[in-house]
Formats: sequence, C-alpha cells, structure tokens
Amino acid sequence: MLGIIGGTSLMFSELPHFEKRQIATPFGNATILAGDNVALLMRHQNDLPPHRINFRANLAALAIAGVDRIVAFGSSGSLNHDIAPGSLVIPTDYVSMTAIPSIHDHAVAHVMPELSPDLSQELRRLVPAARLGGTYLQTWGPRFETVAEIAVFSRFADLVGMTLASEATLARELSIPFAAICTVDNYANGLADGILTWDEVLAISRQFRERTAKILDTIMQQMA
Repeated sequence: MLGIIGGTSLMFSELPHFEKRQIATPFGNATILAGDNVALLMRHQNDLPPHRINFRANLAALAIAGVDRIVAFGSSGSLNHDIAPGSLVIPTDYVSMTAIPSIHDHAVAHVMPELSPDLSQELRRLVPAARLGGTYLQTWGPRFETVAEIAVFSRFADLVGMTLASEATLARELSIPFAAICTVDNYANGLADGILTWDEVLAISRQFRERTAKILDTIMQQMA
C-alpha cells in the first residue's frame, strides 16, 4: 500500500474523497484518509504547528494501516538562488538541526537513514519538472530561521523545512522506503529582498494548488 504524507503544500489542493479512519498507535491516535491501496495522512493533525506534530503516531499509523512505501510532500524554503520559489525538488539526502523522534525508547537500535533512491527515481520519472538531487535541512520551528543561520545552512544544504527528516528517519525505523517531493514556497530568510512572512508561503501554495493536486493524482494513479 502506498502512503502519502501531505502538509502545507496540499493545504489548498482538492484532496481525494477517501474514507476517514482514526488509528490507535502506541504513541497516540492519528487520522488517515484510506482509499484503494492508498493511505493519505495530513501531518498537521488538528492544526498542530510543526514543533508539536506527533511524528511517531503519524508514521506508526501508516505502518499499522499496511503502508509499505511512503511519498511525502514537503513545503520548503530555498537555500540556493538557483532554486526559485515555485520549483519542485526531490531531495536525496537530509540534515537535521533538531532532535529526531524514535520509536526505539526501550531498546538499543540504530538505523542507517536514507531517502529511497528507487522511490526518488520513480518520482522523477512521474514528475519530470522536478529537480532530482539536493539536501534538505530540518529546523525546529515554528519560527523562521535567522539570516545568520541561513548563511550557515546554505553552505551545505539546498532546502530548509521543519518535518521531513523526522518522517524519513521514523520510516527507516519501520522499514518503510521513503521519498519526498518538495514544493519551494520561498527564499529562506536573507536570500531575497524584503521580510519573509507566513502569508508569502501560503500565497505560493495557493498559487500552485492545481499543479500540486495534479502531482498528487499522478502519484496515486501510477504508484499505488
């Protein structure tokens, strides 16, 4: 079963009319939209901001539902002038500046984190407009990063966001291949003129809502 995780980038897109199911996990409840061989989970359950998302419950719910591969949509900021707002990027690695949750609270267990090369290549085939390659950097949120932080981050990463590293790592702990497609909604703080605002991020998401919905539909049709 294909699992899809969505967030800000899908906020204004029309979602499929799937059955809503609440799934109990050892880490709390999570709600999914269940279709034929597809489970769609919106990460900001109950409108939670990124630093309060229950990532463990979200990923455990997908595993319990029978998901065996995951594609996540991630809203991100660009750390590279060559990646303009409105771009699509399929990252191939990630860095986290935050503590990442784990399902292994009572055992010593280590995983080798990765973004699935096979799934990433498949995404690139289905979404040829997307750039394959780049490093995603996760920060804590909910605040934006400072100009000085972005100046440092831009030396070793291409995108900045607040969610994907946690989801990708938990997916590896659950032995579920994971890939992501990032919508670039803004230049990170200090890379463009003016003050970065949340309204700017939402405006870009709204502008590209039909494109994002089409990508979601393509992924569900071709990968499920």
